[in-house]
Amino acid sequence: MTPNFQTNEFERLIALSEYDLNYINLEKQFEDLSFLAAKVAGTKVSLINLIDNYTQWSIAAAGLPILQMDREDAVCNYTILNSEVFEVKDLSKDGRFQDKFYVKEDPNLRYYWGTPLSNSEGFNLGALCVMDTEEKNLTPEKIDLLKLIGKEIVNRLEILKSLNGLQEDIKSLKKYKKKVAHDIRGPLAGIVGLAEIIQSQGKQNNLDEVLEFINLIQKSGKSLLELADQIMKDEDVALESSSAHLFNLQDLKEKIVDLYSVQARQKNIFFNVSILGGNLSVKFPKTKLLQIIGNIISNGLKFTKNKGSVEVILELYQAGNTYQLKVQVMDTGIGMSQEKIQAVLNGTSSTSAGTSGESGYGFGLTLVNYLVAGLNGTIEIRSEVDRFTQFDVVIPVINQ
Repeated sequence: MTPNFQTNEFERLIALSEYDLNYINLEKQFEDLSFLAAKVAGTKVSLINLIDNYTQWSIAAAGLPILQMDREDAVCNYTILNSEVFEVKDLSKDGRFQDKFYVKEDPNLRYYWGTPLSNSEGFNLGALCVMDTEEKNLTPEKIDLLKLIGKEIVNRLEILKSLNGLQEDIKSLKKYKKKVAHDIRGPLAGIVGLAEIIQSQGKQNNLDEVLEFINLIQKSGKSLLELADQIMKDEDVALESSSAHLFNLQDLKEKIVDLYSVQARQKNIFFNVSILGGNLSVKFPKTKLLQIIGNIISNGLKFTKNKGSVEVILELYQAGNTYQLKVQVMDTGIGMSQEKIQAVLNGTSSTSAGTSGESGYGFGLTLVNYLVAGLNGTIEIRSEVDRFTQFDVVIPVINQ
């Protein structure tokens, strides 16, 4: 049994896509906060999770390896439906979770407490959670501290979003650099201020072990403030760092393999990503590419049976004064009728159950269509029921 999604679920997914995150490349920015949360709560496990249409991505963890799981299996899927917190004293006695692998098998989790990661627009992007193999009783003081850590996680996501925006606007940096840097300084200053609040409350509540982690937060905040100052002084720093927000075909291939090969292995599906043609060294912006390609791949994995295949072909070619990125995703899944294809392209498709019983939320391909249109791209779908589905997406990525 899975929870009903919020009425604003599609808008929530759009809001998450605006952060343009690579979910498997965020641990260093958030690992101190995951360890801090576990220390505050006194639990064996803490996870910082972001939840898209198909998947819960753990971007930082304490007590467990970084992981990803189907959204419907995640307790945090319920947490993001709440405005405050969600607590389960014993997962093994709750019909929603007692049969989940993390309850029945190692690590045999029992206790769960989570708070939604809500941005300034009120969208819950994911959740901070703490878990243990035995029941816990969190004091009001510890709950307040955990909520503050959740707010700090959102602050850092906003910082990453602001930096992404800065690098996308790099060509007009001279005009906007002072304004952007000023905008960044606000949430950055909040890091240091929040750390001081946590430090103060930690002493008051005799949480001395928390204080060693506070220094990590303060150092992170101060280093980011220094970065903002440097941007204002020297635009070359921003120009140099902007290369991290560019892909070539090989970079894009590696990111896709890293993100989705685990899901393919879990369903015993052959997954392959290949590159067609040349232009291997040409750099192009990564804007929304992982969100677009990832949703198509996740949809293919969802609707492809055991021992089937999902294959991706990447191609960059020049058309006039523009470089076009073509992404072809082919699966041997259950296919779609022409009516279903038209519903996807019209943005009116509804959810369906996957081949392993995944319920889905019905917005993955609608989101793809929305994001592709926003980048002035095109999408074509060919499919035969019970045989295959093929997506062809073409996006202009460089205008010369």
